[in-house]
Amino acid sequence: MADRFRITLAQLNPTVGDIEGNAAKAVAAWEQGKAAGANLVAFPEMFITGYNTQDLVLKPVFHRAAMSAVEALAAKCAEGPAIAIGGPWVDDGKLYNAYLILKGGRITSKVLKHHLPNETVFDEVRLYDAGPLGGPYSVGNFRIGSPICEDSWHPDVAETLEETGAEFLLIPNGSPYFRDKYDVRLNHMVARVVETGLPLIYLNMVGGQDDQIFDGASFGLNPGGELAFRMPVFDELLSHVDLERGEDGWRIASGEIVPQPDEWEQDYRAMVQSLCDYMGKTGFKKALLGLSGGVDSALVATIAVDAIGAENVRCVMLPSEYTSQASLDDAEAVAKALGVHYDYVPISDSRAAVTSTLAPLFAGLEEGLTEENIQSRLRGLLLMAISNKFGEMLLTTGNKSEVAVGYATIYGDMNGGYNPIKDLYKTRVFETCRWRNANHRDWMMGPAGEVIRPSVIDKPPSAELREDQKDSDSLPDYPVLDGILEILVDQDGSIADCVAAGYNEADAQRVEHLVYISEYKRFQSAPGTRLSNRAFWLDRRYPIVNRWRDRP
Repeated sequence: MADRFRITLAQLNPTVGDIEGNAAKAVAAWEQGKAAGANLVAFPEMFITGYNTQDLVLKPVFHRAAMSAVEALAAKCAEGPAIAIGGPWVDDGKLYNAYLILKGGRITSKVLKHHLPNETVFDEVRLYDAGPLGGPYSVGNFRIGSPICEDSWHPDVAETLEETGAEFLLIPNGSPYFRDKYDVRLNHMVARVVETGLPLIYLNMVGGQDDQIFDGASFGLNPGGELAFRMPVFDELLSHVDLERGEDGWRIASGEIVPQPDEWEQDYRAMVQSLCDYMGKTGFKKALLGLSGGVDSALVATIAVDAIGAENVRCVMLPSEYTSQASLDDAEAVAKALGVHYDYVPISDSRAAVTSTLAPLFAGLEEGLTEENIQSRLRGLLLMAISNKFGEMLLTTGNKSEVAVGYATIYGDMNGGYNPIKDLYKTRVFETCRWRNANHRDWMMGPAGEVIRPSVIDKPPSAELREDQKDSDSLPDYPVLDGILEILVDQDGSIADCVAAGYNEADAQRVEHLVYISEYKRFQSAPGTRLSNRAFWLDRRYPIVNRWRDRP
């Protein structure tokens, strides 16, 4: 029996619904694996359809097309290495999340996912039937066990595979990023290796899909839990990995262990990559945003330039009479530093016209929030007009703190198609700007150096919708607000938990109230990059109508 087995790992970026394009990616990777002498070319979970498909996979014409594509792939790649690829499969009227083994022109084995995740962004219990606990499949004389993603987080599937003769574990994944997710994965996989005594290869996809971003970082572990190799985060890459049999059984040959970037770099890369993929996969080539002179829009502009290049980004300053000279100067400085197209479109005359039109109806009523929001909605109207005229996707710029408490104007500054900082608290916005000024990577299309000058980062945040307005007039200071939100939103904590952490009870109750009454705004908001496991959308699903409040 041979003492070496080579796997080509395809850490690639599929597109949901692009079955033909994903199949073409598979063929190209298979050809490279064949040239490298691979025994098996392996792809991530649900690769043929892209992931996460949500309810699209339930449509019979869709999953039948995916199944046909896998059969065609088997026929096209009959002469050469075997293929292991994820996709939907129907047996006896039941729909499964499957891992399909192709060899000699046909599908030779099917692994059916047993544990179906039903939390955070996953709804697989309502989409798929649970497969049985099964044994390994054979590729030549080798017996391989493939727990599919969630199956590897539970001991029973891996233990069953080891007991029924698996020689190593190859785990296909569609595991989306959240901050520090790699450590969570690694701890689970080390447990599987210790329990089974088998080498383990964890293969994850990369790329953005709606709010989710898959970060790759595929890796291998040898018996005892020793790291054998690690692939880079977020990069599409093929890696040829050898398993070798010695006196102590099978081991993964040592390969490159690519360093893990810190959480600031990974978050920033996630925002850049998710925006790039969202635009690319939906067909947009250019983006625009309102550049206010504030820190949020400056960061979004920088992310956009790093994602698609300065020549594809339009920034628009839409000043009113309340816009300070400092904001005008800061916005222009950011636009020049980034090298973007910069437009100046004053709204004072338009605002006066709207105010005049409404004056008879509003006669005798005091001016207030309504008049402030007219400015924001005028900006939204004008930005959408520019978007329509030039075919550029409008980006929204609200951070997680604002999204949480509704400190944004619906049909105004909430207009847009995507929000890369939607899951980034304001306190992290400041630090992310500082990180980007101090760091540059080859995957960034924007310039190196200071692109967001300190005056943008350091000045007191303001919507500038009235004279001398500050965010702190309406909200607790951001360190306090974010601390309370992290307890109430990210940790699902209570008012009592906030008080125990040192926050004022009245502040906590006020923030909780704002979070609940802003649900309708979030329901209508643009998608944005998921950076935590409590992002606003699929991670946290609350009713819009909700009279309950936590009163200790």
